[in-house]
Amino acid sequence: MRLRRRRQYFPSSCSSLHSVDEDETYWRQKKGDEELEWSHDFTHVIAQLAQCFTNAMVGPRSWIGGLFGRTSNKRGEKQTDYMLSPLQEQRLQRLQERLNVPFDETRPDHQESLRALWYSAYPDIALKGLISEQWKDMGWQGANPSTDFRGCGFISLENLLFFARTYPASFRRLLFKQDGKRATWEYPFAVAGINVSFMLIRMLDLYSAKPKCLPGINFIRLLGEDEEAFDVLYCIAFEMMDAQWLAMHASYMEFNEVLQVTRTQLERELSLEDIHRVQDLPAYNLLYQ
Repeated sequence: MRLRRRRQYFPSSCSSLHSVDEDETYWRQKKGDEELEWSHDFTHVIAQLAQCFTNAMVGPRSWIGGLFGRTSNKRGEKQTDYMLSPLQEQRLQRLQERLNVPFDETRPDHQESLRALWYSAYPDIALKGLISEQWKDMGWQGANPSTDFRGCGFISLENLLFFARTYPASFRRLLFKQDGKRATWEYPFAVAGINVSFMLIRMLDLYSAKPKCLPGINFIRLLGEDEEAFDVLYCIAFEMMDAQWLAMHASYMEFNEVLQVTRTQLERELSLEDIHRVQDLPAYNLLYQ
């Protein structure tokens, strides 16, 4: 399905967006850093995974999160001091608490969330077990999805489940690859979703006591308006990633490049001057195409 002109947001059409209140030095430095940082090929990226994610991954599971091992939170930082409102501080703290919850396959609530995700995707197909070859159909790397959560924790499952429940049509469209001319080697849906969660956490600098990067600072304002801002932003980012995938005619080995382009465009949208709610982002419309 071809995107309508008004919904295009790819880098080649950025000049058509309305005025952006940007720090010119910030974007010039960011562009230079990106050109240097992403000039290496995919093979070099893989070579860095073991060092970056030794504590989080085991063997071939390094696909999770590893695609962003070389993405620095220091890129484009603005050392701007700002005060959080009591509401913003409270919501940021709750979000950060979610980031620190690992997925535990022995916890009944985590097991139930995993089952709920399955039946959101395949309501008419009985799940044989939490360890089953069926999970590969959703895009998990093996028969046991719990091993894939090592890269991002329980919040990545929460994000997928929120997507399925809040925007079911969009969720199923991406899960079943219903739009556009698809590649022979498609990205695995579930694992891609974990990488989207991981990308957002790093992009927004959420492990810091208070985000210092421009996208993170602006996100805090959105969080003050809507406590579900991170979850909605996740759904938008997933849609943006899939649209970029189609526009770039990408295949499996180009997934990291697609994610980086998605991140860059999302950072720019978060810097638009008239964004007061997460629903104001231009790419939000993708959830209803």
